[in-house]
Amino acid sequence: MRIFTNVLCGCGLLLAAALPVKSQTFPTKPIQIIVSAPAGGALDILTRSVGQKLQERLGQSVIVENRAGAGGSLATALGAKAPADGYTLTLVYSSHSINPHLYASLPYNTLKDFSPVVLMASLPMGLFVNPSVPVKSVSEFVALAKENPKKINYGSSGNGSVSHLLGAMFSSATATELIHVPYRGSVPAKTDLLAGRVQAMFADVDVVQQNIKNGQLRALALATESRLPGYEDIPTFAEAGVKGLVVASQVGLIVPAATPPDIVYKLNREIVAILKDPEMSQRVRDRGMTVVASTPEEYSKVIQADHDRFGEIIRKANIKMD
Repeated sequence: MRIFTNVLCGCGLLLAAALPVKSQTFPTKPIQIIVSAPAGGALDILTRSVGQKLQERLGQSVIVENRAGAGGSLATALGAKAPADGYTLTLVYSSHSINPHLYASLPYNTLKDFSPVVLMASLPMGLFVNPSVPVKSVSEFVALAKENPKKINYGSSGNGSVSHLLGAMFSSATATELIHVPYRGSVPAKTDLLAGRVQAMFADVDVVQQNIKNGQLRALALATESRLPGYEDIPTFAEAGVKGLVVASQVGLIVPAATPPDIVYKLNREIVAILKDPEMSQRVRDRGMTVVASTPEEYSKVIQADHDRFGEIIRKANIKMD
């Protein structure tokens, strides 16, 4: 028995000693990042920028593959089926926490089938209107909406999207009856906003930043805790008199749940270092985003918090997929 016990202890020591070796030798082949967003958008550009730097730091190719569709769940489903070895990451945004409340069934469990690697950045959101709308503040917009119930419409990037949920939160907080017009993405929604076919839009700042600067659109408020650097003239919703509207699109990377922790932490360290580089940080800010560069544990808490918060909003607003 003593010999058997010693053998077991020896095996345990060997196993413990072997664990860190995985991260020391990782990676030995190309890494793939599946992006749950179309090519050319802010999320795709962020991923490719980080991927290029990650390739330089790790000495292996980083391949970015766009698989947009089904609110991001198409890409996430592919990521869930990948081997749990750290060679396949999936870029997800806040829809990752929203989808379980919108779809009757998903081919994966949002909270159990993945290990968060890093929350890379958040995309601040706000309320934007066509200049033809005769308002210059949130209070004026609310007054106009109350004078014209169910006549003021707002566009969003899709039914059940973060922009839709922010609109639902705004309507509830201000007791207004706005008409939601869902689009297949933020670009077509913005196109109709610029053309005046919808009066307002709840959107990520990066989507409309150039239009704000050149006067094509008017920003009424941002869903941030404090004023956003570079946009100091735009008040927060709280400053505009609407409390509780702090919402952002969270952008992060995840891997299958069984991925060895030492590989998860190695990926986290490398990506955090990339995001904290002054040049990269400035590039992210120039896109209207805020660098987060979280730990895996911090990102896990964000996913859980968004899952709970948005689930409640969806139930209260009775939001369902078409």
